[in-house]
Amino acid sequence: MNQPSDRRKTISPDEVQVRVHGDPSLPTLVYLPGLHGDWTLVGGFRKRVEGRLRFVELTYPRTLSWSLQDYAAGVERALAAVGIGSGWILGESFGSQIAWPLAARRRFAAKGVVLAGGFGKHPMHWGVVFSQKTARVIPLGLVTRALIGYGRVSKWRFRNEPEALAGVKEFIERRTEEDRWAAVHRLKLIAENDPRELAAGLEVPLYAISGAIDPIVPWFRARKWLRQHCPKLKEFRIIRSADHTVLSTGSSQAAAQIIDWITAEQRPTRAKEGRRNEEGIDNEAELL
Repeated sequence: MNQPSDRRKTISPDEVQVRVHGDPSLPTLVYLPGLHGDWTLVGGFRKRVEGRLRFVELTYPRTLSWSLQDYAAGVERALAAVGIGSGWILGESFGSQIAWPLAARRRFAAKGVVLAGGFGKHPMHWGVVFSQKTARVIPLGLVTRALIGYGRVSKWRFRNEPEALAGVKEFIERRTEEDRWAAVHRLKLIAENDPRELAAGLEVPLYAISGAIDPIVPWFRARKWLRQHCPKLKEFRIIRSADHTVLSTGSSQAAAQIIDWITAEQRPTRAKEGRRNEEGIDNEAELL
């Protein structure tokens, strides 16, 4: 198995960090993490795409000044530094907000976009604003105690997934005061963003996958927005047993579905089964 290339020692902490897993001959999938901003919670998914995809995972800088366009430019620079100029984009939650300008700028040649717990304009603006205000004032000690509880639950939840458990440990270690303010800034970017023009102008296939148990980004409202504003939406799948962190809590089903989408797009002449209409939105049945 190829060892990941890790750019953390050569790239400034003010820039996007990159790790690359897999052979360059495989289809490339670039992972844009959610609000937490790093690759710590995607270990189980990474394991499940091993040998099928070249998985490129990123960690954002803890910037308090970048716009979403700045994030996209930072991703472009980081990918160019490791010789990656094209591939699929996987935007998880907040990462979906970066996926829109990244695809639109066309400096990175996107072959397709997959949203995981992602969205266009956030369907609950008031919830984002409330979360931003709460994150500003909540004591770090309270956050630490909550993380300890999360770690204990994770030991049971991911008891058969050592990669995921290792990621949870790193996730907890990375939650600092600096990290909290970076998350507050990202929430501000979400609250201000409405990418309907970018969605309307998307020129590559868009797929989306969500957990059924998602009070953070309700899938039925996210799907409605995508149907209204993104003609390139091809399919929206729901994983019944997963929550908002669908790549973690539904890693097996999510990996299988995303591999299937990418494989299907590589065979443009293959008959597309299960299509319910000419616009291409299909197969919204829940996954077991």
